[in-house]
Amino acid sequence: MALTKEDLTNDVYNHAGLSKTLSRTVVERLFEIMKQSLERKEDLLISGFGKFLVKDKSERRGRNPQTTEDLQLRARRVVVFKTSGVLRDKINGNLKS
Repeated sequence: MALTKEDLTNDVYNHAGLSKTLSRTVVERLFEIMKQSLERKEDLLISGFGKFLVKDKSERRGRNPQTTEDLQLRARRVVVFKTSGVLRDKINGNLKS
């Protein structure tokens, strides 16, 4: 099950002592700030969580798997997420190899 914006809103509402409307506004504004930063091609670093980066991908050849037709994929930007060491350790349960 995925965590939704509504789940985040409810969590802020339950733990921050804000009204439901204000909690929703806080969550929406936070995501708007994040989107604006990425639109400006700025990295977004959240300590203890990770880093969002905008990368340029070059135009390249591709293939439609259903028809095997060759295609030219256009250049585009993508968002890449790299986890922090803290989050990576939590996800892996502090496992050591």
